[in-house]
Amino acid sequence: MSAQKTRIKTREDELPPRERILAAASDLFYRQGIRAVGVEAIAEAAGTNKMTLYRHFDSKDELVAEYLRSLASCAEASWGELARQYPNDAKKQLVAWLKSIGEHINNPKERGCALANAAVELPEKHHPARCVIEEHKQGERNRLVKLCKQAGASKPEMLADELFLLIEGARVCAQSMGQEGPAARLGRMGEAIIASHLS
Repeated sequence: MSAQKTRIKTREDELPPRERILAAASDLFYRQGIRAVGVEAIAEAAGTNKMTLYRHFDSKDELVAEYLRSLASCAEASWGELARQYPNDAKKQLVAWLKSIGEHINNPKERGCALANAAVELPEKHHPARCVIEEHKQGERNRLVKLCKQAGASKPEMLADELFLLIEGARVCAQSMGQEGPAARLGRMGEAIIASHLS
């Protein structure tokens, strides 16, 4: 009698194969890194096989791009939620965004920004995921510029860039120095930067 691995059924098991594959890949890529995870491990974690994986995604590179697209879409949705919570108040949206990012950064279970992590792992400019990363990051900066302008900043691009670099740096700092390091002061630092531009 051959020993078989026993899988515990999860909510993901009820999803269609494509969604199961994407959910498994998302978890593995984020926790272990894109280069460290092979398609065999993804298929196994999704409770399927490589043939099914390749039926839904032409290549691992395409799966990586779709993983990052789904994260970018979630980030976009969170901006929409902030706009609903604080309609016509760009400053409150910026402060709430900083708070949300700070909570994520300072959560010990998190590994930073998945898109920034992917950018480090995928230096090839023609990788299908690179355009997803670059479009998302540029879109984030553009949104910040717009909000900074609406908040009344005299130099909205400068404020946006300062906030953008603060966030990106805090994400890396939390990974290298832990949650008790400088990243723990992200919210206060961000609010001070905003105040200096709006006074």
